[in-house]
Amino acid sequence: MSYDPNNVFARILRGEIACDKVYEDAHVLAFRDIRPQAPTHILVIPKGAYVSLEDFSEKASEAEIVALVRALGRIARAEGVTEDGWRVLANNGRAAHQEVGHLHLHLFAGRDLGPMLWRR
Repeated sequence: MSYDPNNVFARILRGEIACDKVYEDAHVLAFRDIRPQAPTHILVIPKGAYVSLEDFSEKASEAEIVALVRALGRIARAEGVTEDGWRVLANNGRAAHQEVGHLHLHLFAGRDLGPMLWRR
């Protein structure tokens, strides 16, 4: 998957599409998902043009990597979900059902999230 500069997250970063922002710093933007799958469902994205976690881990600066990880903890604390627990999910590629070609991490919380993967 190649990076499309007109993907929905790139457009949000440029201010072309509004979002319900919960966190922002020099490297990261986080906002509430418009179709939440849990009481707390926040999308956390790097501001750089990275397609996937693999792409990010290869090309991002140390400052960007640290900012993304720290943002997750800061958001979880601000949302008050650290005591009961929370999950981070990043879909990478077609088989993982990545829908937008811009790295995004889902932060889920607010209820029992069940097993990590469906059992078959």
